[in-house]
Amino acid sequence: MNPANRLEPRGSYEPLLAPGSSEPLHGCDDALLAQVWAVLETVPDPEIPVVSIRELGILRDVRRAADAPGLVEVVITPTYSGCPAMGQISEDIGLALNAAGLAPARIVTVLSPAWTTDWITPGAGEKLRAYGIAPPQGDRPAGAQPLRFMPRGRPAADQPPCPHCGSPHTERLAQFGSTACKALYRCLDCREPFDYFKPY
Repeated sequence: MNPANRLEPRGSYEPLLAPGSSEPLHGCDDALLAQVWAVLETVPDPEIPVVSIRELGILRDVRRAADAPGLVEVVITPTYSGCPAMGQISEDIGLALNAAGLAPARIVTVLSPAWTTDWITPGAGEKLRAYGIAPPQGDRPAGAQPLRFMPRGRPAADQPPCPHCGSPHTERLAQFGSTACKALYRCLDCREPFDYFKPY
């Protein structure tokens, strides 16, 4: 199997892309595993249905079980520890494989390396923006960040742009949005609130 589909020790995820395409090349020489990958490409994230669990980086690997070569293991990693959607994701994977006649499969949840926004595929960012969620921008923070005190209403230089109107004039309303991996922001121009996928 292509190394791009394996768990990476540093938590990076760079899917190989077909030339001139946004579609990943899994390079899988096992017909069954290739079928499973193809089916799981279509499983949406239950909280953000415009992206698949692969595009969000939750789907980490599809492999033969070491203790039972006839059994397929599907490796998933939550966006944050304790994510309540993991049960639904496991169920959706099972239903998709069953509908395709590829069940049974063992679903393995792996917490280390921890998921980061680096695992979100490049094409998923535009889908998130079109859905009204600002995708992560820039590098994820490393270690403690200094506090910056600014006058109220003045946007910081690294604020995410509004996914609705594109304005860079936004402000954070809350550290946590609809889920723990997102923050709640508001646009100061169009006044629309939006979630921002925090880089980490």
